[in-house]
Formats: sequence, structure tokens, C-alpha cells
Amino acid sequence: MAIPVIDFSKLSGEQRAKTMAQIANGCEEWGFFQLTNHGIPEELLDRVKKVCSECYKHEREGCFKESTKARMLNDLVEKKSGEKLENVDWEDVFLLTEENQWPSETPGFKETMAEYRCELKKLAEKVMEVMDENLSLPKGYIKKAFNGGDGDNAFFGTKVSHYPPCPHPEMVNGLRAHTDAGGVILLFQDDEVGGLQILKDEKWIDVQPLPNTIVINIGDQIEVLSNGRYKSVWHRVLATQYRTRRSIASFYNPSLQATIAPAPELMEELNHEAAHAYPKFLFSDYMSVYAKQKFLPKEPRFHAVKAV
Repeated sequence: MAIPVIDFSKLSGEQRAKTMAQIANGCEEWGFFQLTNHGIPEELLDRVKKVCSECYKHEREGCFKESTKARMLNDLVEKKSGEKLENVDWEDVFLLTEENQWPSETPGFKETMAEYRCELKKLAEKVMEVMDENLSLPKGYIKKAFNGGDGDNAFFGTKVSHYPPCPHPEMVNGLRAHTDAGGVILLFQDDEVGGLQILKDEKWIDVQPLPNTIVINIGDQIEVLSNGRYKSVWHRVLATQYRTRRSIASFYNPSLQATIAPAPELMEELNHEAAHAYPKFLFSDYMSVYAKQKFLPKEPRFHAVKAV
């Protein structure tokens, strides 16, 4: 079993209807799918791989080897207790936004990642328009909901992660299982080193590494807007022993001030009980709950958030 792989370029041709149906299936049945021919130049993707790998090697790797989590794992190994290192992820990570400070020592990093983020944001908006159409919502509905209106207030962040070789991968998680809090996530994962898995029908399924694809996954806010028709999905990263895995995830999330609720058009389709499964809330309130409950079941988060 493998997650769907969809040729995004066929939206413009005779196979548009079939491609729209494939994307609908990816959103409804999987919560994850991979896009090929997505319009981002391979030359740019090659540069992204290069600068991110060089940034990790020259600016991050040494610090990770001396990090608290590395020492904690060494201490646990010496104890020989057979325990697993809980509440820790074997991950080096930093965030790129419009406001924060970016790594500065790697030649070409800032220019390449700024160009990449611009392309990814445009792709995210195209994917959201496809979701609008498949859900029979007005064009631009999801984008407008995330922006809190017609402005450009949505949050777009890029998380650059590396999962270093782990001497005892059975004793620690690469990244603990969770669903993503936000909207649409676009992942450019390592095309050689695997480790990402999703939970499908109570089984963990590998998200197969494929060169230059973009993995799309559904966040919690899309689940709410679609009134549960699209589901955010549990996923995790396994620690690996021999090679570093690169992962670059970009998030198109609502503004913290955005009000999130099921689209009225989709509430009308369901019975009364189902129509009230998701509250109406401020995204900032949801994030306050998520920060404490990220690695716990998602359903209580929807009920714990303060309704507007």
C-alpha cells in the first residue's frame, strides 16, 4: 500500500476531471498525497537540497552532537534499562518566516530559500483552490478564511529539519506521532532516506521517497473547514541509523486572528448531530490548546478550544 502519487500538470488538460477526483480521494481517504509535475523547477529544488544540506553540515551538525537529547540518549544506553527516550524527537529543526533571523553562513541559503518559499506559497494557493472546487465552495474560500478576509494575513512558515543518524534508533523517535495544527502542509522530503509514515486503517504506511515530488498533507484547520470531509492524519518519523534524512515542510496556516469554522455549505449537507461536531473558534485559541496537546489525540482539542 502506497499513498497516492498525482500528476498535478494534468489539471490543465483532458484529464482534469480524473485528476480532480484523484486529489479528492487523497484528501478524503488518505490525508496525504504526493504531487509530481507541480510547476516548481527541478533546478530550484536541487539548489534547495544543496543549501539545506550544507547549512546543516556547517552550522547545525556539531551542535546537535553536543545537544541535551544526544546526551540523554547516551545516558539511557549506559543504564541498560531497556527503556525508550520519551518526549524527545531525534531532530534538528529551525523555522523560516518573514520575521525571524535566518542562517547566514551558508552561501546562497537566504536567496534560494526565499525563492523556494515564494514558489511553495503559490503552489499552496493552487492546491487550496482545487480543494475549494472539490468541496463545491466558492473559489478562494479557504484562502479567504485563512487570511481572515481579503488581505494577506495568513501565516506561511517553513520548517527545515534534519534527522541525523541515530546509534540506537529503537530507543528514540525521529518525530513523535501527531497531526498538524494548521492548514495545508507542503513537504519536500529526502528523495533517498525514508522514515516518514502515516497511520492508515490502523497500520503505519511509509511515505515513499520519490525524487522532486511535493507531499501534501491536510492540517486540522482544513478538517474543520471541510466539516470532517477531509481529515488530518496521524504521522511520524522513524529514527534511522546510517544516514541523515532531510525534510523541508512549509505550512500555509490561518492568521492567529482568523475565525475558523465549518463552511456553512458543508454543514447543510450533514445531519444535525454531525453538523455541530466542530466548534467555531479563533485560530490563536486553537494553537494555545495545541501547544499543550500536540502529541495527544486530536478530537479533544476541538472540544477544548473556546468557541466563539
